[in-house]
Amino acid sequence: MEKAKWWQDAAVYQIYPRSFYDSNGDGIGDIKGITEKLDYIASLGVDVIWSSPFFVSPWADGGYDIADYRNISPDFGTMEDFEEMIAGIHERGMKFMMDFVGNHTSDEHPWFQAALKDKESPYHDYYIFRKGRDGREPSNWASIFGGSAWEYVPELDEYYLHLFAKKQPDLNWENPKVVSEVLDILDFWADKGVDGYRLDAINYLYKEPDFPDVEPMSGSPYGFATEHYANKPKVHEHFRTLHDKVMAPRGLTTVAEVAYLDEETARGYADPARGELDALYPFDLLNVDQEGYDKFSPLPLDLPKLKKALSHWQNVMHDHGWLALFIGNHDQPRALSRFGDEDQYPVRSAKLLANAMYFLQGTPYIYQGDELGMTVPHYTELSQFRDVEAINALKEGLARGESKEHWLKLLDKRSRDGGRAPFSWDTSDHAGFTTGRPWMDVCANYKDINAELEEHDADSVLNFYRRLLKVRKGRSSVLYGRTEFLEIEDPKLLIYERIAEDEILISVNNFSRDELSFRLPDKFQGAELLISNCRKPDIRDGVARLRPWEAFTLIKTN
Repeated sequence: MEKAKWWQDAAVYQIYPRSFYDSNGDGIGDIKGITEKLDYIASLGVDVIWSSPFFVSPWADGGYDIADYRNISPDFGTMEDFEEMIAGIHERGMKFMMDFVGNHTSDEHPWFQAALKDKESPYHDYYIFRKGRDGREPSNWASIFGGSAWEYVPELDEYYLHLFAKKQPDLNWENPKVVSEVLDILDFWADKGVDGYRLDAINYLYKEPDFPDVEPMSGSPYGFATEHYANKPKVHEHFRTLHDKVMAPRGLTTVAEVAYLDEETARGYADPARGELDALYPFDLLNVDQEGYDKFSPLPLDLPKLKKALSHWQNVMHDHGWLALFIGNHDQPRALSRFGDEDQYPVRSAKLLANAMYFLQGTPYIYQGDELGMTVPHYTELSQFRDVEAINALKEGLARGESKEHWLKLLDKRSRDGGRAPFSWDTSDHAGFTTGRPWMDVCANYKDINAELEEHDADSVLNFYRRLLKVRKGRSSVLYGRTEFLEIEDPKLLIYERIAEDEILISVNNFSRDELSFRLPDKFQGAELLISNCRKPDIRDGVARLRPWEAFTLIKTN
């Protein structure tokens, strides 16, 4: 058995810097704020910090619209602040993973500004411009954020492609100069001490150049064209270039945000023998409580569907690559509000979600605040929302005649703002996030759910996360074991085994308010309790009698 790579036995903590901690009272989280909280992060038992972008940006898409890849936004601090943060991370034995956005830039980036001024500029070919067809866009491709994926530029009589917001023009990766620029940027930050990269929307780098029309969505002239730009074969070549030119020579690790994957493509990306990516962060795992890919058409959690999706990717990637394990991130509402029971069993269900996810095979990615059991902020006014995706969806919904009340409830449950509200540090004003006015309103329940209170409560969600990360580390069953889900069609139980040569593990999770029972497989007779979200599991004669939202994990040496 090959020894695990360091990043396979690691845990990652994701920071959304604008909402983590404000060190200077201007209402915006900053790099110095991260540095001030490094001891807290290290105390969790994580090995890596991944931060969402803090580059110069007009903030049209939460910082994922970059106007200068080599400079820190003044909102977040200075290059000296960044270097101090990196030094502090390394002094504590942790590593830093940078979020790199390579599919697109901001429309305020100097490259794009030069492209707009002159068709003959070399920068014009840094982006994807096309003439219209029959008085309309070059194709009927839909933007992921709503409306057309094409924006008309009258001065050029051309359209440019933007798969995301119109202020995020897509880069042309078929231009070798673009690839060279990207390599230089990655080298620049590696020289500053970055240990790895999380690659944003990276499987969209190649677009079929004929831009064929697609089937429009209901009620819209536009349709999603993912079959023409997601996971195209040429992307493998781009990944190998990044790996061979930057990542491998410098010993950097990579994790790629990917979606719309089939088995062969996933294995191709992450197979160590191919030299492309270290790990995959597959977003489509979180589509189990909505209609298709429409996050604003929510459905109740379909637990069998979730188990089948998890089981599928565990089996596909076992011995063929590595997965990121996550229940929340900056692009999702809070996991507890979405998948748990924040009304009756908030603490127990927040612990259950961690127990259910983080004993699978892969690297845990913990989003800031999930370790506290933070919920969506429960805003009471539409004006409290900030995200471009939410605002665009709201406008389209209101144009269809849907009520503001409907959209307030929907955005509270489903918007990305639900996970981006400021971190709840203590019971002081603005949850201890800032001494000024926060850029977003803090969570309504911050006086009950915050880091200071949980620090001193041995049974808190925070201390459960600490125990879990400690007990999972170095376990052969967790690192190498085969994953087998049990009771796959059960709508309330999520149970799986991890089977290695020298030990076996079982994770048992009751996703309901009901008292249930489950007969443990005979091979777990005499197994050791690894962790539990209740005082002690009630196991008699091989039968576990589960309380509402109870979760535990057992382990046994072979």
